[in-house]
Amino acid sequence: MIDNIATAAVYVSDQKEAERFWVERVGFEVRKRQSMGPDGDWLEVAPSGAQSRLVVFPRAMMPDWAERRPSIVFECSDVQAAYDRMSAAGVEFTEEPQQMPWGTYVNFRDPDGNEYVLNQV
Repeated sequence: MIDNIATAAVYVSDQKEAERFWVERVGFEVRKRQSMGPDGDWLEVAPSGAQSRLVVFPRAMMPDWAERRPSIVFECSDVQAAYDRMSAAGVEFTEEPQQMPWGTYVNFRDPDGNEYVLNQV
């Protein structure tokens, strides 16, 4: 039986810039870093205490990165608070938080234009 989603990967043009985005702006922590040679590292980031991790992978090491777009939803207990903190840190959101019958959500982008969802249920 599968118990957990271990990782989801996003493909970035600048791994150091992406690490700064996820750690300094979004508030994640680096969980694992392992050299994969001169083109980049295996870099995993995640919210504090989370089991699942995001792999921030250099596009230069993945020729078909454009066909591998992420679809990632992050759950949080307070979308508005996360939106306020992340906005103040310079994260680009595509809209204001939206309240729906099933919960509250908001979409944001990383420096490479990948979009993510924050969801509160």
